[in-house]
Amino acid sequence: MISKLTMTDEHRKSVILEYFRAFDNAGVTPEGVSILELFAEDAQVYFPKWGIATGRVQIGEMFQDLGARLVSITHDYAHFNWIFSGTDVVVCEGTSHGEHVEGSWCAGSPDWGAGYWCDVFEVRDWKINRCFIYLDPDYG
Repeated sequence: MISKLTMTDEHRKSVILEYFRAFDNAGVTPEGVSILELFAEDAQVYFPKWGIATGRVQIGEMFQDLGARLVSITHDYAHFNWIFSGTDVVVCEGTSHGEHVEGSWCAGSPDWGAGYWCDVFEVRDWKINRCFIYLDPDYG
């Protein structure tokens, strides 16, 4: 299928930021839309020790499984490091803090602790087509 929408790196970044905002808001965007609507129908998401979820139904199951361990999460937007490839691929590296069922975490406390992550996205036609999440799977 030929794309009818021209996206810039800033457009891709805005879709990804909406994803992080929704993740920080229990899966709902600031406009009240499910995080799953940000994904293409056949999108793939990878999370360590969970594997690859394909399609919105499986992605929803993955997020439910992961969310069951989280009380809250906040991504540290001001410190994101963005890497643009000149294609649909965008890498975002950052930190987060929050609380999981066993207690709180914060990047840098301790230095070797949880909270550091790197995500690789493919964004086309205003939808996330691929999101591979790289972090310590045992952070929680």
